This record gives sequence, C-alpha cells and structure tokens, in this order.
Amino acid sequence: MREVVIAEAVRTAVGKRNGGLSDTHAADLSAVVLQELARRTGIDPSIVDDVVWGCVSQVGDQSSNIGRYAVLAAGWPESIPGTTINRACGSSQQAIDFAAQAVMSGQQDVVVAGGVEVMSRVPLGSARASGMPYGPKVFARYDDFSFNQGISAELIADKWGLSRTALDEYSARSHELAASAIDRGAFVDQIVPIETGAGSVATDEGVRRGTTPEKLAGLRTVFREDGVIHAGNSSQISDGAAALLITTSERAQQLGLSPIARYTAGAVTGSDPILMLTGPIPATEKVLAKADVSLHDVGVFEVNEAFAPVPLAWLAETGASADRLNPLGGAIALGHPLGGSGAILMTRMIHHMRDKGIRYGLQTMCEGGGTANATLVELAD
Repeated sequence: MREVVIAEAVRTAVGKRNGGLSDTHAADLSAVVLQELARRTGIDPSIVDDVVWGCVSQVGDQSSNIGRYAVLAAGWPESIPGTTINRACGSSQQAIDFAAQAVMSGQQDVVVAGGVEVMSRVPLGSARASGMPYGPKVFARYDDFSFNQGISAELIADKWGLSRTALDEYSARSHELAASAIDRGAFVDQIVPIETGAGSVATDEGVRRGTTPEKLAGLRTVFREDGVIHAGNSSQISDGAAALLITTSERAQQLGLSPIARYTAGAVTGSDPILMLTGPIPATEKVLAKADVSLHDVGVFEVNEAFAPVPLAWLAETGASADRLNPLGGAIALGHPLGGSGAILMTRMIHHMRDKGIRYGLQTMCEGGGTANATLVELAD
C-alpha cells in the first residue's frame, strides 16, 4: 500500500458558546479553513478528489451535507465533491482515517479531511428534538438505560475510583497547560484568524486563567446529587473547524510540499455503551498492535477530554506517561466543537510534534454510543 502523509493542517481558534464565532454559518467557517489550506500549500483546489467532512448535529445550518456546501462556500470548483460523516465526537477523526484509507488504497490521490461544528447555532441535542434514535430494542437490551454521557462519566469515575478532587485537579491542569501554550505562541501558526463583524478571532476563547481545584470545588454537580461531574470538569460547548490535506508522499513531492506527518495506522472499536466513553482504551491497544509500535515509543497522546474521567481512566489502564498526555491542554479548557474536534486535535498534535521533534503521536476520541477512534502518526523526515 502507498505511504500516506498529512501535508498541511489548519484550524480556526475554538470559539466559546455565543462567543466570537457564534454568528458564522458552519459552511462559511468551513470555507475559511479550506481556503487557507489551499493558500498555504499553493495547490490548485481542482486536484482535490474529495472533501470528507465530520459534523455531528446535521440539522438546521448543518444539514443537507455540510461538507458539500463547505466546498461551494470556499469558491472551489463545482466538480469537487464533498461528503459529511457522523461518528459522534470522532467524526472528523474518522474523516481523516477515511481519507487516508482512500489514498492508501490508490482509489484517490489528494483528499481533504476535516470537520466543523457551530454549537452556538445548532445546540447539542438538536438532532434528537423530534425523536429518539435508540429505539425500543436497544433500550430493552440495556435495561432502559438513558444513554446519557454525563451518567456514563459518573460510572467511569466510580469504576476507576476517581475522586472529585482528582478530577478537578486534572481539569485545572488542562486550563494551565492551555494558557501556557497560548502564551508561548504554540497555536499561532496553525490558526487562521476569522474576521467577524466584531473583529478578528485568532485565539481559543475557552481558557479560564487562574482555574484551581479549590474554585472548581464550588461548582454544583450536574448528573448526580452525590456525584463528581460538573461543568468545570467537562468539555465546553464550542464552535470551530479544521482541515487537513492528505496525499501520498510521492504526490506531495511532486507538488513541492513538505509533509508534517506520516499516517501510520488507524483503528476504531466498539465498547460498552453504558460506560460509553471507555472505547479509547481498547482503541489505543488496537492501533498500536496494527502499527507494531510500543506505547512507550509514543511521545504525545491526545485523549479527548469529553469529561475528566475519560483521560484519567485511559491513563490508569494503559500505563502511559502522564507528562505526555494532552500537553497543550484539552477540551475542558479549549473546548469541544463536536464534529470539528478530531481534526482540531490532530492539527494541534502534529504541529506540536514538529515543534518538539516528537516521532510518534497517538490521538483517540471517545464517542457517543460506545465507540472510539485511535490514530497513530509519525513525524515526517
């Protein structure tokens, strides 16, 4: 099979709910990263075989194949197709995997993968407003469990013995690391500013500087009165988009591009839909086995911070180095724009790998319904 590379990766800043990006339509937000990807690489968009776009709440502004409308909004040729996929929070990570598989197989040569979510305009749960997707047979199979991710996070905390103090300490760490990354300019080169009527949005908006475990201890729990999960140790509702150019190493050379990373392996797995958010644990094991790479050879791990128990349970089970986990902060501080998050995390991770000379990076996302993606990439020479 052909060697696949990520030739470039760009993202928007992540906007907080009702923040700087909230008035921007998802197609227009997507268009900005597509245009910037073409500008940075210098490619003629007409060479793109497909645009594979992740989006979770495919209703309202984000309905009717937002991937295709992103292409049109970008002013790219009408001949370029676009498709939209939904693997819950891992949608745009799955877009990357699908794009890589198409290129690896030889069916396509140049594919753009990415995703978007503008949760300020299409609120969480909008797709379920007119019905329930699970159906009576699913409910019967799982004893009428509500399939609530917050309850699942509580159950994970119970199973792994994660105290509220431990979760809040981890959450404060996320804000501290994210603020440090912003202050040293770690994200500047990967972000394309978004011009709005209120000005330019070029910095992730969700970070709360000075967050401490003591401050978080004052927040009320949400899902259980005697529980441990609250707004401060959960991911933020956010807006954002990202795009990555995926091609072969040979084609990249022909185009005069210097790739950031090589795509090494991707894996997806199902897991217990009641615990729901533990899939990154077996997905990590699966992708490392496929690549024949040791956990200890991986220099950075991006484990999406849907809720603080997710990365902490993953850490406990894998035995990975805590110092290599989410070193730039995560969704607790930087936000989680659902369908855009996988591509945003990958963009952050591979730029970090290049900045620090890290050979291997592994990204994994828990997903609604009890699935998870894991993707392993290697720094390009």
